[in-house]
Amino acid sequence: MSEYLYDHVPSLDLADFTSGDPVSKAKFVAELGKAYNNIGFVAIKNHGLSDQLIRDLYQKIQAFYALPVEIKEKYEIPELFGQRGYVGKGKEHAKGRKTGDLKEFYHVGQIVEDNDPIKEQYPDNIWPVEIEGFDIVTSEAYKTLEATGKVMLRAIAIYLSLDEDYFESRVHNGNSILRPIHYFPIENPDEIPSDAVRAAEHGDINLITLLMGASADGLQVKRIDGEWIPITALPDQIVVNVGDMLARLTNDKLKSTIHRVVNPPRELMKTSRFSIPFFMHPRAEMDLTCLANCIDESHPKQFEDITAGEFLHQRLAEIGLKK
Repeated sequence: MSEYLYDHVPSLDLADFTSGDPVSKAKFVAELGKAYNNIGFVAIKNHGLSDQLIRDLYQKIQAFYALPVEIKEKYEIPELFGQRGYVGKGKEHAKGRKTGDLKEFYHVGQIVEDNDPIKEQYPDNIWPVEIEGFDIVTSEAYKTLEATGKVMLRAIAIYLSLDEDYFESRVHNGNSILRPIHYFPIENPDEIPSDAVRAAEHGDINLITLLMGASADGLQVKRIDGEWIPITALPDQIVVNVGDMLARLTNDKLKSTIHRVVNPPRELMKTSRFSIPFFMHPRAEMDLTCLANCIDESHPKQFEDITAGEFLHQRLAEIGLKK
């Protein structure tokens, strides 16, 4: 592993991978692999999201979060354990913590459009009737980010010396989640727990996360030397990072780096922050057993065998979304 210390998240152009030029494609794969070996994050341009779609998406989610609490709570279904619909303020906490994060969020899940029997495993999506077009815009964003994620996974597969389409069948109709998050204003900072933060330090559960630019600063990643650096992406970029499932599969060759969202300065605590990650999950039956070519004498196997579904269930319990 390279010990190079990034002072920012490296930027790559996905068009280099998709252009058809083998030299550009190979360069993209090599640079992606280097970043994922080290800092676990990259910023990607030419990701497929149009400016109009991003504007529409933010408009719809901001309108939803502006609704009265009693209306939002209509879309919080306890028996779904947060799989779909609204999850209220402070309900989720980072693994190993008890204090809830200072956020509320909404989950949009897989949209199965073929005859795949996996549809029976997923709850139906829940759409707020008060926000016209919420279902259309979030579904379009979901499908766009899922398609981009599949391209990223093709590049990752090549880097790992796997068939380029290794992940395709494993993520087809996977259990991916679009999560529009509202880090809500804090009117009186003295009334919240002293250790409460917008999102405590954590690693993502899934294969990869695709994150479009947030409405305010605050996201930080923990570098390999333990220093925290801000994650900033230009307006035409999204951030794509490695999740714990991919780290397990690769025996930690690709790094699921710890990250967090810190509170703003006290004078800005009364302001909102919006963020929209897409958590790309495989099908529940995907085997996360460490790849044989990621294990050697210098890198002994670190993780016990587990399926993606088993791992997800375990982690949802750890973060408070499932009992």
